[in-house]
Amino acid sequence: MTAASAASTAAPTLDALIQRRIRQDVQSMHAYAIQDSVGMVKLDAMENPHRLPADLQAALGKRLGALALNRYPDDRVNDLRRALATYANMPEGFDIMLGNGSDELISLLAMACDVNADPITGKKPVILAPLPGFVMYAMSATLQGLDFVGVPLTPDFELDETAMLAAIAQRQPAILYLAYPNNPTANLWNADSMARVIAAAGAVGSLVVLDEAYQPFSSRTYLDTIRAQPEQHTHVLLMRTMSKFGLAGVRIGYMVGPKALIAEVDKVRPPYNISVLNYECALFALEHREVFAAQALEIRAQRAMLLEALRQLPAVKVWNSDANMVLIRVPDAQKTFDGLKARGVLVKNVSKMHPLLAQCLRLTVGTAEENSRLLSALNEAL
Repeated sequence: MTAASAASTAAPTLDALIQRRIRQDVQSMHAYAIQDSVGMVKLDAMENPHRLPADLQAALGKRLGALALNRYPDDRVNDLRRALATYANMPEGFDIMLGNGSDELISLLAMACDVNADPITGKKPVILAPLPGFVMYAMSATLQGLDFVGVPLTPDFELDETAMLAAIAQRQPAILYLAYPNNPTANLWNADSMARVIAAAGAVGSLVVLDEAYQPFSSRTYLDTIRAQPEQHTHVLLMRTMSKFGLAGVRIGYMVGPKALIAEVDKVRPPYNISVLNYECALFALEHREVFAAQALEIRAQRAMLLEALRQLPAVKVWNSDANMVLIRVPDAQKTFDGLKARGVLVKNVSKMHPLLAQCLRLTVGTAEENSRLLSALNEAL
């Protein structure tokens, strides 16, 4: 073999391989970053701060140890579907679909959408959502070759109803996401505005996905409206997660909606997407739901205390919350974030996520002790 022929068969450099084979839009993206929280009071990810009591830890460990891990997940996963349907009081005529967290459900919804031009508008399908909002809505659209359209909220993080209705009429989205409560703003939107926006989306043939990830801490659920007016919500799917229930490490999301809609989206779900460990943990938690309900009640009480204390700080603007997080605005978000971190408290700096979030930090509601440390550190950092 000549030197020239050897060179022609040599493997490409890693950089050349990436440039040739990895999508350009993927190369320009940033991976989802998880902050190092070792040794910190971790208040950055909206997790339930309470662990299982020791007796339940032992009972769960014994139960998981007896599972047949050498076998693929079996029909037991349908026991979880039925248990969650009962827990959510799923409406008549609806079905339920499970995901490896809500993130997978969001990705599957985008995958199920037609990527060809809309036969009515002739335009490329879009996914639409208010901004600021959950980052996975836009990411799922991008990765599936769909366009994402974000409609800014008002300065007080309410739905801009006029702008939303105009965007729906003009873009006729394949999917409209409405998070209820919203992340990272933690608020519920006006019920009348929600109803008009959902109706407008239905009128142009859009799917509406209501994301109720933070429902355990919320004063309302849109599922009550769907039950009361089923004929007006045949285009609506409602999504929840067990992460905020108290199982963030288990990764169980679920989505309910009209049977025909769920059946279509379920076709793109990978087989065995819920592991035996995950569904058994979830079933165990639902059997002991009163423990998690008590934890949610304590978190809501701590939220009220935290909101009241934050409102006493003259340099801080704080918004009401229906979730297990609180959004605040401070004079210098990066300086305050760094000051909190230096004092062992980790929160989320969301100030660069969207112009409306300028100088904003998102604080997870923790235990009484964690919240006390947060307030002390915040006073010093300010």
